[in-house]
Parts: sequence; C-alpha cells; structure tokens
Amino acid sequence: MKAKILKATQEAIAAAASLIRRGEVVAFPTETVYGLGADCFNPRAVARIFEVKERPHFDPLIVHIAQKEGWRELASSGDRRVEALTERFWPGPLT
Repeated sequence: MKAKILKATQEAIAAAASLIRRGEVVAFPTETVYGLGADCFNPRAVARIFEVKERPHFDPLIVHIAQKEGWRELASSGDRRVEALTERFWPGPLT
C-alpha cells in the first residue's frame, strides 16, 4: 500500500475522516509519535491496525476520543473515578 502524505489542512482532515468512516486506516501525529487510526467500532478496521502494526491481539490499542463524554460509549460501567480523572486531566493525554 502506498502512503499519501497530506499537510494538516481542513481538507486533509476531512479526507482522513472519510477514509476512517469507510473502514480504512490512517496515520496521524500525536504528542510524541505517529499513530495509526481507524473506527474503533469497525472490527475489520481494528483488525487491520493489528495487522499493519504486526501487533498481537492480546496487546490493547489506544482509543482517542473527541469529547470527555465519549468514554461512556466505550466503558462497561459509569465509574465515578473515570469522571474525576477526565475532569482533572482532559483535554490532554490520559491512559
């Protein structure tokens, strides 16, 4: 697969979002390294990230979310400690 490198413009971000919606994988800069991103609700897209990274499936992936409330869609319970951590540290990296 040939990579297409784009400058971080609104058009490039929209193009990357479109690729993600179609189940594709994109690379993007984070605070420290480049990451690979895909729709975390699309099992084939997630499998593709494991494949591209040659990562074992027992090694978890990071999920980036846009708003603080987004964690609720991903969590199995509404733990108050998560609320406290997001209030204290977001926006910003928190693992």
